[in-house]
Amino acid sequence: MRREELVDLNAFMTVAEEQNFTRAAARLGTSQSALSHTIRRLESRLGVRLLTRTTRNVAPTDAGEKLLATLRPALDSIGSELASLSALRERPAGNIRITTSEHGATTVLWPVLRNLLAEYPEINVELATDSSLTDIVTERFDAGVRLGEALAKDMVAVRIGPDLRMAIVGSPEYFAKHPKPIVPQDLASQRCINLRMLSGGGLYAWELEKEARELRVRVEGQLAFNNVKMIVRAAEDGFGLGFVMEDHVSQQLADGHLVRVLEDWCPSFAGYHLYYPSRRQPSAAFSVLVDALRYRG
Repeated sequence: MRREELVDLNAFMTVAEEQNFTRAAARLGTSQSALSHTIRRLESRLGVRLLTRTTRNVAPTDAGEKLLATLRPALDSIGSELASLSALRERPAGNIRITTSEHGATTVLWPVLRNLLAEYPEINVELATDSSLTDIVTERFDAGVRLGEALAKDMVAVRIGPDLRMAIVGSPEYFAKHPKPIVPQDLASQRCINLRMLSGGGLYAWELEKEARELRVRVEGQLAFNNVKMIVRAAEDGFGLGFVMEDHVSQQLADGHLVRVLEDWCPSFAGYHLYYPSRRQPSAAFSVLVDALRYRG
């Protein structure tokens, strides 16, 4: 069927439903004379009269009624399909790639994603866990999740988590053999468990702060890991002091398996942010994700 034939059939059905050329023309957004011409063209092509015209109204002929019986369900079906396609276009869908740390993935992203993805099955998310500061443009990521203090200035940043704190912890068994540090300088005589940074490969200097005084302390000890869970495990087993995110050891502190020291030198700091290039045009799926992640605490 040619396009103009479908247009003519729709015009006929509209006139039949309105029983008036003026109202039908207004509904179709055309002139009454153009609509009359369309109907005459359709009747000429089919070789039958479809409408009976009087001075007061318009009514389908027997042939017109027969055509309407076939036409209505067909055009209704087409309308329903077009509506469903429109809804599909407007419903958030597509792939989103995010680079994040393991801690950010487990504490901030996944609690939101497990509900969001169930509600929007057409959205696909890939999380790449990496503690280094990935170039999201070069590596073709849609966004990254990092601590607020580590964000590039040319990025749009959306806060997605609360402030965080670090904690210096050791086991009761360790402190039975070593005095608790009172000031950061006391760390020089302690056995500390180092964190090997994946980006750059250096050992992380413990960042401490109190009353606007900031210190970066290089510590020494028998062990170094590039995995925070292993630092916590070694600290629990009495091998030294660990410096980790507070929520990594909240249960161990509550259970008494670990003891916290120098707490007054561990203030809160900016938590996780979702960041992406300012020139990015967000898709519907990406906008839904940003809104769901946005921190409202």
